[in-house]
Amino acid sequence: MAGLRFKDIESKPFVVLDMTSLMPEEFRALVEPFEAAFQAHMSKWRLDGSPRTARSYTTYKNCPLPTPEDRLLFVLAYLKNNPLQTMHGCTFGMPQCKTNVWIHVLLPVLQRALENLEMAPTRSIAELARRLNVTIEQAGEAAEASDQGALPEPQQGAGSEDVPPLFVTMAPSEASRAPRTRMIRSSITAARKRNTP
Repeated sequence: MAGLRFKDIESKPFVVLDMTSLMPEEFRALVEPFEAAFQAHMSKWRLDGSPRTARSYTTYKNCPLPTPEDRLLFVLAYLKNNPLQTMHGCTFGMPQCKTNVWIHVLLPVLQRALENLEMAPTRSIAELARRLNVTIEQAGEAAEASDQGALPEPQQGAGSEDVPPLFVTMAPSEASRAPRTRMIRSSITAARKRNTP
């Protein structure tokens, strides 16, 4: 079952952009660091997650993701579009079980490649301030204004004290006011016994 390959879409920049959030030039710039991180990972681990003890990794002729570009397209399209694994597998010509394996291999590889390039997403406002070389207050404003593309001007002496996470949408919600349903009551049990043969 043949699936989508990068060579099928590389001449269509807006398709690459829609699938990965990267223009073809940006995509190609990421391929080499991504492949280096992939080879480093595969030198220590097998696809099934067990440690590599015997042969070194080689890409087989019938590999569902034969080129570095295909592997990068696979993981970026998964992150951008968030499809079901079955749907993503159909797009790339593999069953859901193989899709799951490749996703679990390529996600940490992509994270490591972005960390090596110092382009990994920040997890706190303090880290964002350090990267932008601004104060924490300015980094907070940058986080709020990021939808409009406005970033503050860099300044020396950015603060480094602990602050809450950059994404604070995961705060605990208040307790539900709906009445609790009692699952085990004698009347329910008795009714069930009367109706069962």
